[in-house]
Amino acid sequence: MSTPAVKVVQPGGGDPVAIGGFGAVFKINSRDNNGNVAIVEHPFAVGTITAPHRHTREDEHSIVLEGRIGFRSDAEEVVLGPGGYITKPRGQMHAMWNAGTVPGRIIEVIAPGGFENYFRELSELLAAAAPGASLHRSAEFTGLAEKYGITYGDPGWLDDIVARYGLTPPSH
Repeated sequence: MSTPAVKVVQPGGGDPVAIGGFGAVFKINSRDNNGNVAIVEHPFAVGTITAPHRHTREDEHSIVLEGRIGFRSDAEEVVLGPGGYITKPRGQMHAMWNAGTVPGRIIEVIAPGGFENYFRELSELLAAAAPGASLHRSAEFTGLAEKYGITYGDPGWLDDIVARYGLTPPSH
């Protein structure tokens, strides 16, 4: 493997994609560092929760930059403000949500890298879908999840979190 080049991303820089109220701004792509790590910034609109999911290949480490972001990973639940950190290990069903009344933002460090490409492909799939179409059980959506080794679920804790924080239920 070659030695990766220095990668600089200026404040506000990166390559953004839209995924509903949960976007992604690619800061460091794993292709630039032999697949070791990816760093993605996620903005969270008020009322947004990610669909609960489980990774089989990577761990995610999140750092809250703005707002109050809730995290649930299996039985552990916490709400963190700016400067808070959390690790979501592979194999655990987890979700993240905006637990406050203002937009939030996190940095996610994904190791090993590669999963960041899921966000890009998901945004393309969503952009190509007919307005109002549900992709939840579509062959394209299921195939994309399988490609990246993730499974979506409907854990018993989801409805409670949606109700307690006044969230829009996830569409996946």
